[in-house]
Amino acid sequence: MIISVCKKGVQAINYFARKKDGRINKMKALKLIYFADRYHLRKYGRPVVGDTYWAMKLGPVGSNSLDVANLSENSLGQNCLKYAREYLTRPKEDIKLEEIISKKEVLLEVFSESDIEALENAYKEFGDKDQFELAKTAHEYPEWSKFKKEIIDEGKKRMRMDYIDFFKNPRKSNSNIFDVPEDHLDTTKEIYLENKEVANILN
Repeated sequence: MIISVCKKGVQAINYFARKKDGRINKMKALKLIYFADRYHLRKYGRPVVGDTYWAMKLGPVGSNSLDVANLSENSLGQNCLKYAREYLTRPKEDIKLEEIISKKEVLLEVFSESDIEALENAYKEFGDKDQFELAKTAHEYPEWSKFKKEIIDEGKKRMRMDYIDFFKNPRKSNSNIFDVPEDHLDTTKEIYLENKEVANILN
């Protein structure tokens, strides 16, 4: 069964919000999803959520997950918005808090065992850091750093990222969570490309 990007995005945010006090900073949630996607793609050949990623000043951002986090009436379809509102809300006391609040338990059945592994490992590795620390960490990875000149020096708002760049290794990193043997990385890269080709044919 194929689970929609919407449902996985909603439940991934919900998963991280439930990890502490039932609420989480919006940018932190989006960065944790990115790290989980990066982990799963490199280890298993596909991302967890499967969002469209954009390189922005404060790191990678999944567009659908951002719309979900914002509970955006203008960007989300009615079915996705209804689903998101079933699980998530924003603080009524001050919308500027940029927090997301979980309303109910995570629906884990939308995830595979390896998805949950990726979410859990992303939180274990990065969950104690705030959103700005996570943005700085995200800047280490090639899929974002290739756009550093355009974003930082030229002031472009966003640049479309390609999952194929997630398979590249950074020059240096303070984390080894994404380390996999090169032969394994070659295999998962092939799996990703094959699945992408099939998806393009079906679409």
